[in-house]
Amino acid sequence: MSESLPAMRFLTVQEVADLMRVSTMTVYRMVHAGDMPAIRFGRSYRIPENAVSHLIEQVDTWSVEQAG
Repeated sequence: MSESLPAMRFLTVQEVADLMRVSTMTVYRMVHAGDMPAIRFGRSYRIPENAVSHLIEQVDTWSVEQAG
């Protein structure tokens, strides 16, 4: 019965903002708009690290397609 859960790392809004080089308000807007998944813990949000990586990859792909 002891199934192991996949290791999942969560980031704070501030950590995501630092990674993406945007303001914390931008991250909050993305969360509230549904553009970035997040889990609410009390009064704060935690964002799965893989969701941030996926979003950055999408933006990278979009930028290359637009530049081409």
